Amino acid sequence: MEASMAKLHAKPIDLMQVHNLLDVETHLATLSALKRERRVRHIGVTHYTASAYDAVAKIIAKHPVDTVQINYSIGEREAEQRLLPLARDRGIAVIVNRPFAGGELFRRLRTQPLPDWAGEIDCTSWAQLMLKFVIAHPAVTCAILGTGKLDHLRDNMAAGLGILPDETMRAKIATSATVTAG
Repeated sequence: MEASMAKLHAKPIDLMQVHNLLDVETHLATLSALKRERRVRHIGVTHYTASAYDAVAKIIAKHPVDTVQINYSIGEREAEQRLLPLARDRGIAVIVNRPFAGGELFRRLRTQPLPDWAGEIDCTSWAQLMLKFVIAHPAVTCAILGTGKLDHLRDNMAAGLGILPDETMRAKIATSATVTAG
């Protein structure tokens, strides 16, 4: 952690997370101390698979973390059952990784026409529709997008503009994406 802090050249570090719950108790104790010393502003835990959700839920119920980073997408909705409500109830910021389910769902939808009603929430692509589905969840704070292509970046950024879907529209998006891709 000291090496990471030195490489980042930031004092304090805004966010340090324990990735994939690796030695989580030890690392959270260290991060909590760094937070008390005001060397780190926020601390959190991460994981990228639903199989770890029980362990993640136990950690965020037990420890005063500020963030939880988990996978969540139209194709990976298990977080809705327990983790997203728990994080919301505890005031924990949710950082979503894998908003395109690692690209799998996006690849299956790519050849399908975008539903006509997508324009109601200012979407012009499946990527925007999938991102709006994720970021409109009341517990979600932000999503991590990874791309090396400028046109994908611009398309993804457009999901942050215009109308966000309400719960009725989110259900419509999920149904459409699941039925179309399935």
